[in-house]
Amino acid sequence: MARDPCLSQFKKKLQQQDLSQVTIRGYLDDLNYFLRWLKTLYGRSVELKKINSADLRAYRQELVTIKRQKATSVNRRIQSLKRFFNWAAQIKLIRKDPATELRFVRLKAATQPLSLTKAEVHALLRVAGQSSHGLAKRNYALLQLILQAGLRIGEVVKLQYRDVSINKRSGSVYISYGKGFKEREVPLNATARRALNNYLVTREKLTPKSSLFLTKQGSCPVIRTLQLAIFSMTRRAKINRIRVSAHTLRHTFANNYLKANPGNLVELAALLGHESLNTTAIYTKASKEDLAHGVERSEINIYDD
Repeated sequence: MARDPCLSQFKKKLQQQDLSQVTIRGYLDDLNYFLRWLKTLYGRSVELKKINSADLRAYRQELVTIKRQKATSVNRRIQSLKRFFNWAAQIKLIRKDPATELRFVRLKAATQPLSLTKAEVHALLRVAGQSSHGLAKRNYALLQLILQAGLRIGEVVKLQYRDVSINKRSGSVYISYGKGFKEREVPLNATARRALNNYLVTREKLTPKSSLFLTKQGSCPVIRTLQLAIFSMTRRAKINRIRVSAHTLRHTFANNYLKANPGNLVELAALLGHESLNTTAIYTKASKEDLAHGVERSEINIYDD
């Protein structure tokens, strides 16, 4: 099956559905992971039409009990299989979809996404301001834009100079290529405006279509470039409590917005570009830290020798 042209056909189908390259690569990686497991199980490659529901249930069990993967990871792999086999059945590559009754793993009760503390934000910003290769103002503006406006890293990469409006007492950033191709306008507070202004005055020959952020070589960045920049700053800031990514900065914005504006879930959903309030509601859940502190404060937290 690994050499079967059906995988190439499936990739073309995903591309026709306007999915991002990252999403498409994720589906294909999950399928290849399954194929490697299947070949190990049988000692040989297995034809697509010979894969049955028992194989898929065994694979699910392997991921949960042997590999001990997180429920979210298992469910992502299951979703990839479901999408692939559903497509294969629709175009008659197989007679019956073996993934129809393959169940997802039940997720544990959701907790608030992890975010940075005030001290960690200070440490990260301090490191950004000390960046070499002339990137200090860029890195500082990059962090502040995500921390103060909650943008996705994919949205930041696509920003152009014309998308940002900065005045003395107000400002905003226009997202024209948000998730699901949805547009939105996000206000910029004084901190974000100042950081962006300080960076933009260092830029030469700015035109409306100029990329808002550039690499140290002066070219338009890709997502990976900015992700690595954030990772590098996190390491230099010695933040080890949690794994920090661009999305962690987005979570930090969301958690702090709700702390400052309790109950404003609809407004937060609009700022984040969420289609459903159910997605935004995760920020109203108790955090792991809140749960741990609650247990510590228990009146029967007594160790009696």
